[in-house]
Amino acid sequence: MAGDATDAGAATAAEEPLRILIAPDPVLRRTARPVTEADAETVRALIPRMLATMYAAPGIGLAAPQVGVSLRLAVIDLQAEGRRTPMVLINPELVAASAETEQREEGCLSLPGQYADVVRPRAVTVRYLDESGARREVAAEGLLARCLQHEIDHLDGILFVDHLSALKRNIILRRLAKSLRAKAG
Repeated sequence: MAGDATDAGAATAAEEPLRILIAPDPVLRRTARPVTEADAETVRALIPRMLATMYAAPGIGLAAPQVGVSLRLAVIDLQAEGRRTPMVLINPELVAASAETEQREEGCLSLPGQYADVVRPRAVTVRYLDESGARREVAAEGLLARCLQHEIDHLDGILFVDHLSALKRNIILRRLAKSLRAKAG
C-alpha cells in the first residue's frame, strides 16, 4: 500500500529514516530500559521514523537499540500479501514459548548481508503496549513468532548470532568486519 506523497515526494521529517547501527556497536549489546510515561513524546516521534527506516532498509522488524535508542520499543511488519500492517510493540515481554522448536534462516539489519540458521521456539505469546498505550497480547507461530523473538532479543542486547556456536558466530562477525572494511576502502 502506497502512502500519501508530499509535494516533491520527499519524506516528512517525522518519516525520515534513521541510521541503523552495525555490529559490534556497543549500544546493540545493552539491555534497553522500559518505556515510561516520561518517554511518551520521544516514542511518538520515534515510531514513524523507525517504520520508515525498516521499510527503507528493507526489513520486517526493527528494535529501537538498532537506531541508537536504548528503549524497549520495536516495530514489525511482515508485509503479508504486499500490504503494510505494522505492529508497534512497547515494553514487549515473552510470556510463553512452545517446547517445539524450528530451525530457520535469520538475518539482521545490524549485521547486513549475514545469515544463519537459528533454532527458536515455533510459537510464542508476547504481551506489550500498542502505540495508543493499550495492553495487547499476541499468540504467534512461524515467521511472526520468529520476528517477535528476534526483536525482543535486541531489547535484551542479544543478536541472532548469539544463538549460534562460537565458531559460526565468529565466522559471521569476521565476514561482516571484512565486508565493512571493503565498503569503507
